[in-house]
Amino acid sequence: MDQARRANHQQARPTFAELFTPKLVTVLREGYSLAHFRTDAIAGLTVAIVALPLSMAIAIASGVTPERGLYTSIVGGFIISALGGSRFQIGGPAGAFIVLVAATVARVGVDGLLLATMMAGVFLLAIGYLRLGTYIKFIPYPVTVGFTAGIAVIIFSGQITELFGLTLAGKEPGPLVPKLMALSEAAGTINPAATFVAVLTIATIVFLKRWRPKWPAMLIAIGLASLVVALFALPAETIGTRYGGIPRSLQWPAFPPISIDRMVDVLPDAVAFALLGAIESLLSAVVADGMTGRRHRSNCELVAQGFANIASALFGGICATGTIARTATNVRAGAHGPVAGMVHSAILLVLMLVAAPLASYIPLAALAGVLAVVCWNMFEKQAFATLLRTSRGDALVLMATFLIVVFRDLTEGIVVGFALGSILFIDRMAKSIAVEADQPLVPDDIADRASTYDSSEASDADTVVYHISGAFFFGAASTVGTVLDRIADQRRNFILDCSAVPFFDSTAANVIEGAAHKARRAGVRFIIAGAAPQTRRMLINHGVKRPLVTYAASIRDARAQLKAPDG
Repeated sequence: MDQARRANHQQARPTFAELFTPKLVTVLREGYSLAHFRTDAIAGLTVAIVALPLSMAIAIASGVTPERGLYTSIVGGFIISALGGSRFQIGGPAGAFIVLVAATVARVGVDGLLLATMMAGVFLLAIGYLRLGTYIKFIPYPVTVGFTAGIAVIIFSGQITELFGLTLAGKEPGPLVPKLMALSEAAGTINPAATFVAVLTIATIVFLKRWRPKWPAMLIAIGLASLVVALFALPAETIGTRYGGIPRSLQWPAFPPISIDRMVDVLPDAVAFALLGAIESLLSAVVADGMTGRRHRSNCELVAQGFANIASALFGGICATGTIARTATNVRAGAHGPVAGMVHSAILLVLMLVAAPLASYIPLAALAGVLAVVCWNMFEKQAFATLLRTSRGDALVLMATFLIVVFRDLTEGIVVGFALGSILFIDRMAKSIAVEADQPLVPDDIADRASTYDSSEASDADTVVYHISGAFFFGAASTVGTVLDRIADQRRNFILDCSAVPFFDSTAANVIEGAAHKARRAGVRFIIAGAAPQTRRMLINHGVKRPLVTYAASIRDARAQLKAPDG
């Protein structure tokens, strides 16, 4: 039976080709018709209209020129859709990267940023091909909510200067507290025109989202703000006045300056980009799965993210990842498969080639208004409040992650939040284990086990039966060990029922070994009943075997051993 189970498990385990086959290939194999292309084209156009202002706004907020955001959506977004493991993922620059990218640009310049992005792509390829993407899902929900909320606060604080047209005395500080102090000192330099444009943009988006939800609110708001600034000659800074507009073509692919010293210098940034990119893209894929009932291939998705970041950097783009808002828009627009994401990139390329001169008229305050709305949506207010009310443990993880992200560092926030979440999980699992004597832990678990616990067996004066229920691991070792230490004070025969233990680790095996040695010294016969094959192997490898203990398939078989002539 064990051999049959192993054979079935091997048959169920997906092959390498199945794990890393892009969803585009899967969709084409299913049959792709003109009707499917029509729905994908409409969805791609819808997403492109949303992505156009967002890509430029995120790039500017990240400390680079606006066209680099478009390069990212065009090149990185196309590859993510073509090679990814999600049917609906839309790739491009993400708001979550703004803080990291801005800090990297300030420290090592744009060339350093491009090198870090390429290295992050290589790391993502390694994570994907090593099949580590599966473990990203173990990040606790309070960590993701706290992290996203912290990012929203940081991004919004970085837009205050553009929202009010402030003129700072020096360079805007990166940390939140010094930033707010610098902004308060510049409060007297508010530009009423920029403030009006920002308010107009936000009000337009909010109005259209409420009354005309199917209209491209962000693009309409940007167009209206640009028209108002141009018609009334408002003194609000635009893309043209600050950056001289955007180019009308993609740049030729080129490697940034590469050297060992330079790679070592940007290594922390590359690692941060890779980890955040993996988390953000898989979260986005999970959101798409929840909206559609589909399942993505996490490791294939990470491989696509790796290639996308390498290509994006070669074409002068910034970090590319799956974007939750644009992916959700793609699903709601009726996309059939990855072709929608590829169409979205192609439309952005056409818009850049044709309409680049018009981008010069876009006010920076309008783009800041777009990001302000994005930040409001990023801050999952209902989820945040729910987690604060649910339990003190979840609230602790949430607030620790949120506060560290806001006041310290993004990576530290994730690490600390994950560590706290893991400790709380270990504590909860340790408390869930139960050790009881002479009675079943789950009386109605299996009907035919009822006879195992009849009164005659329970009253055996020479035998004691203990039942362990729950995962037996290092967190529960002390609890179980305290009970097993009393074996010598019990009767001549000791049966340990492990049929309700789904998991043993080495610490648990060590506890059982110690109890078995103590039982042998006290002349107590020790029988382990109901242990699963993997549990038995673990125990035997740790020396829990004859003559210390014997094994039985069930408590009934254990009692039969005791009644045998050689027992």
